[in-house]
Amino acid sequence: MPTNTEQLTGLTGHTYKAVTRAHTRVSTADKPTPVKPVKPVNRGLSHDHRGRRAILALDLGTTTGWALRGYDGLITSGTAFFKPGRFDGGGMRYLRFTNWLTEMDRLSGPIEAIWFEEVRNHKGVDASHVYGGLMATLTAWAELRGIPYEGVPVGTIKRHATGKGNANKDAMVAAAHARGFSPADDNEADAIALLLWAIETNGGQA
Repeated sequence: MPTNTEQLTGLTGHTYKAVTRAHTRVSTADKPTPVKPVKPVNRGLSHDHRGRRAILALDLGTTTGWALRGYDGLITSGTAFFKPGRFDGGGMRYLRFTNWLTEMDRLSGPIEAIWFEEVRNHKGVDASHVYGGLMATLTAWAELRGIPYEGVPVGTIKRHATGKGNANKDAMVAAAHARGFSPADDNEADAIALLLWAIETNGGQA
């Protein structure tokens, strides 16, 4: 997995930043117990990890929050930035996103399921267009590889994390801290909340 501030190069030769934090969780009850954070370790493609699957949760946007639970139960999270450069065409954002997904799958996968935050209301037209483009790119990428995916309403994620379906950004960050995580912003906090929802509402078999 990439570490903080590491520059990754996509298939197009362009670079993008990835910010990664690692969290180890041991499931001893319905809710995992946080322990001291450790650096992520690439453990290969072995499936001998108590039947867990590698799953990815995404808060789609120009700054995309992500959280990934590996086969060994290690949860890593961070943000990835897909803002076009000054001389980039309009499609470069989505090409970089495709390359980022491919790198995540190669380095930490294979990814076996993807959950993304399903947003119905956006603050502006541009944000709506970016979200739609990223979602289309994600679903096409997953379909090509036979990876199941599902959108989860924002209110469902917020309610699971905080008890309130209309929780604000600060509340979501606070909820992540309460579970032993250290998100850099609300995008990462939302992705963490979505991942925990996916794990905890699927009987631990997500």
